[in-house]
Amino acid sequence: MTPTATSQRPSVAVIGLGYIGLPTAAVLASSGAEVVGVDIDADAVATINAGQVPFVEPDMATTVAGVVSQGYLRATTETPHADNYIVAVPTPFKDGHEPDLSYIETAGKQIAPLLEGNELIILESTSPPGATEFLAETIIKERPDLTLKPGSAQTVYFAHCPERVLPGRIMIELRTNDRIVGTLNGNAGERARDLYELFCEGEFLMTDARTAEMAKLTENAYRDVNIAFANELSVISDGLDINVWELIKLANHHPRVNILQPGPGVGGHCIAVDPWFIVSTAPEQSSLIRTAREVNDSKPRYVLDKLLPQARRIQDVQIAALGLAFKPNIDDLRESPARQIVGKLADELPNANIMAVEPNIDNLPSELEERDNVALTEVNEAIRAADIVLLLVDHNEFTRIDRTLLTQKIVHDTRGVWG
Repeated sequence: MTPTATSQRPSVAVIGLGYIGLPTAAVLASSGAEVVGVDIDADAVATINAGQVPFVEPDMATTVAGVVSQGYLRATTETPHADNYIVAVPTPFKDGHEPDLSYIETAGKQIAPLLEGNELIILESTSPPGATEFLAETIIKERPDLTLKPGSAQTVYFAHCPERVLPGRIMIELRTNDRIVGTLNGNAGERARDLYELFCEGEFLMTDARTAEMAKLTENAYRDVNIAFANELSVISDGLDINVWELIKLANHHPRVNILQPGPGVGGHCIAVDPWFIVSTAPEQSSLIRTAREVNDSKPRYVLDKLLPQARRIQDVQIAALGLAFKPNIDDLRESPARQIVGKLADELPNANIMAVEPNIDNLPSELEERDNVALTEVNEAIRAADIVLLLVDHNEFTRIDRTLLTQKIVHDTRGVWG
């Protein structure tokens, strides 16, 4: 649904140009909208305005370069007025796994002075139930002349449209996945649907804002519980001398069984975070979801406890730690169990040489870079020098290595890649 040559391109301000905001801004701009992206990171803004992308995501660089060169997308650190706002800022948690809505609050306070009435504000950030109402209340508190009551010239409309994409496939899934649209007031949901129809070919599933918020959390909590089952199976199988990947493959031949894969833990901003929003909202009723989170959060320690006794028996041990991202073939290190494990190895083995291999980044994250016993290393160099090879992420570069390099190495394969 692209505007005709005589129709006006809708104006959209996307607040937050991270792993969701920038792809959303790019596909909107390539599909008929006039888009301004807003971010507090001046370096990221400069990179985008040069037609480049500040992180790894397949197929995005060409789209960004095209819409920037055509003038349909620009980035800035200052929030402009627009007819439509999409808020795609982080929603981390605080101590005790309480949701941190400060980024949403800040976005609302930046938008509020610019509003004239009849704007549509879409919260796309994955959020606990009630966050869209919180954003609306923040803005109305800043601008009491505005209203949520439909039909007034001073009405501002709010909707929640959670992202549902997989890193590494974002540019495809933004267009093809079904989209949940939650209305907070008036016809906000229908207006949001009309905007997303510029690029989204999937089905639009209309509901209220709170249900939309809970639906996204439910999707990720479901996966977290399933992964926790797989991770618990891996611990049980270790004790019984059973290959857990073969076990799961056999069990999954049952027509109604679909067990996910175990690993060193669960990372990323979604599955590792979102279930805690449910636990925080309903702590007495979410014991299964809490337990799954605890199982998955404990897995990095389990990996360490298997490796450390072996490492301590080798003087000046050399460890190749393969992978720092939270999933294969991306550069996203948020909540990564691999990153956590490498940091703990550095702390608990001060005399070790830890060769961190992450082909999707140019520099170590700050907490690893400041450690004297961790260095970013090329994969073959690291494996050749290693006493212990620890596979943490199944990047393509690791699944394709010459297996003869692993001969006479102590190998810990947390992803089941090497059998």
